[in-house]
Amino acid sequence: MTVNELVPRDISCPYCGEAIEVLLDCSIDQQHYIEDCQVCCRPIEFRVTVDYEGDVSVAVTAEND
Repeated sequence: MTVNELVPRDISCPYCGEAIEVLLDCSIDQQHYIEDCQVCCRPIEFRVTVDYEGDVSVAVTAEND
């Protein structure tokens, strides 16, 4: 993986349960941000981590969980 690469990932919305594809910016090792669901428009909290080998993990929760 190269620096500044956007990586697609499928996640499930914690509100409506729909599977949606998101693009994750792998240029930052650890991120925490909120993005609205593309289906129900409710705020999803994202926690993204890129390890030293470039493997990306993402956890999503409802905004106030």
